Amino acid sequence: MKVSVLGIDLGKNICSIVGLDETGAVVLRRQVKRKTLIGLAAKLSPCIVAMEACCGAHYLGRLIADQGYDVRLMSPEYVRPTSKRRRTTIVTRKESPKRRRVRPCVLSS
Repeated sequence: MKVSVLGIDLGKNICSIVGLDETGAVVLRRQVKRKTLIGLAAKLSPCIVAMEACCGAHYLGRLIADQGYDVRLMSPEYVRPTSKRRRTTIVTRKESPKRRRVRPCVLSS
């Protein structure tokens, strides 16, 4: 698995990682905790790391750059959100392809 670009979406506790090869095909897609992010980056070969510039990205960018990566921080204006809905929709879409329709409960008075 040769990763040429590693995209990191930083979250409060969990970071989403997407690795692309030279053709732009996704070869790695994972969600890791912030603590294990540096360990995962150490296992990969040095490549371009792209992440949104925020206060936590500068700290992690310096740690990853010390391992030989080319870190590029993007302005938040250029980063498109993955979903404008709740993030749990991504999990439910993977778990159940058909969503059950739940009827609302009617209380008699």
